[in-house]
Amino acid sequence: MDFAALMSKEIAKKKGPTSTTTDSKPAAAAPPKFISKREAEEQRKAAYLAEQKRLEEERAAKAAQKRKREEEAEEEAKAREEKRQRLAEESRLRREAREAEEERQRRKRLGLPEIPPNQNSDADSKDKDDEATNSDLDLDLDNQPDLSDEDLTSKLRSLGHPALLFGESLSDRKKRYYKITLGLETATGPIETTLLPVPEAKMKLSPTVPPLSDKKSRRLLYRQLSSYFNMVLREWELALAKEQNSDTFAGQAARNAMVSSKETMRPLFRKFEKGDLDEEILAAIVEIVVAAQERRYVDANDGYLRLSIGKAAWPIGVTMVGIHERSAREKLHDGAKGHIMGGEVTRKYLQSIKRCLTFAQVRWPPTDIRQLMG
Repeated sequence: MDFAALMSKEIAKKKGPTSTTTDSKPAAAAPPKFISKREAEEQRKAAYLAEQKRLEEERAAKAAQKRKREEEAEEEAKAREEKRQRLAEESRLRREAREAEEERQRRKRLGLPEIPPNQNSDADSKDKDDEATNSDLDLDLDNQPDLSDEDLTSKLRSLGHPALLFGESLSDRKKRYYKITLGLETATGPIETTLLPVPEAKMKLSPTVPPLSDKKSRRLLYRQLSSYFNMVLREWELALAKEQNSDTFAGQAARNAMVSSKETMRPLFRKFEKGDLDEEILAAIVEIVVAAQERRYVDANDGYLRLSIGKAAWPIGVTMVGIHERSAREKLHDGAKGHIMGGEVTRKYLQSIKRCLTFAQVRWPPTDIRQLMG
């Protein structure tokens, strides 16, 4: 082998295989190394819109799921309420049936005649009618002109009200007509109330509290009490308005005491309207007001003290030996407890009554100087 052949062989080995146009494939186009700002902005905008679309779809899906859960919860709550009402009604019917059976057994045991089935419903309707009659603000039909059936019908129709209600008597129709015509506006005063005011001449209270069975006298008593306290508060407002020391500390304190008394006595007026005042508190308030109307303010203050702190001796350590309470001592002052701590509302309106007494002895001074409170 000559030198030329060896050189050719080495050169061919260095060059490697040569590619031809027939067996070679076109190379893939490489991505551009640089892009323009417009293309970059378009790509960013497309990516942003795609992301916003995805977020909107997720929000819509979550809202739909939440709405579905709320509807399901509302349906469940409605079903529970219906079930509760149904169970309450069934329980009431069972209780009424049990009470009726117990009453029947009791009457049978005592040898009393059985009550007809419709007598209970008649008694209930009668009680409701009595309550409705008493709640008509004590309309006095005797002081109103008498109306015939035809005149009453025409007047009710002219007012746009039905001429006759089911089961309504002529007296009930008259009450309904006068209730409409008189308007039955709430009594104007420092404390608004649905109780009709009584004149000052008829404001004098009786020392005895009428029984619960006498609903008409009870209603009149509540009207007298509300009218008296409204009169005292009105005079208190007028007295403060006449004074010239409203800018001083004493004037502002007096004004605040009056406003506080008026606000804290509203619950007492609501009890007057409903007629659900405690009997002991009512009797004590009547005693206080009767003494105040007779200008016996010391006696009225004694009644207030008995109502507020009672007659029980306290504290215990002063009146008893030892610090341990005995079971028999609990009965020593039974019924002599005070009502000032019976509740925050009770405490406040009892203190307001005491403030009214303090003002009343200044506005209407007693003839006997010994009846002035200290």
